Amino acid sequence: MTEKDSGEQAQLRRAPKLAPFVVLGAGLGFVLTLIATSLFPSDPSIGFAALSGYFAIFGVTAGLALGIVWWLILDWRSRRRQREVRIERERN
Repeated sequence: MTEKDSGEQAQLRRAPKLAPFVVLGAGLGFVLTLIATSLFPSDPSIGFAALSGYFAIFGVTAGLALGIVWWLILDWRSRRRQREVRIERERN
């Protein structure tokens, strides 16, 4: 026979995970940096790889920041949609 405890109130919401937004933002920043770097001729004394690597520092950082901002917006939105639920525990 099972007994039920009196219910407790809890907050329930679907919160997004941070890691996919960070990884996607950084990856997208890197790809866009490579595309932007390849659109213009590079200096032969520096080379394409060094130039792309230098600008990737800025592109990845910007993509990372935009990914975090997007995550913050979605997290704020999920807080607005949270609801209260009643939790009951069953004891054997």
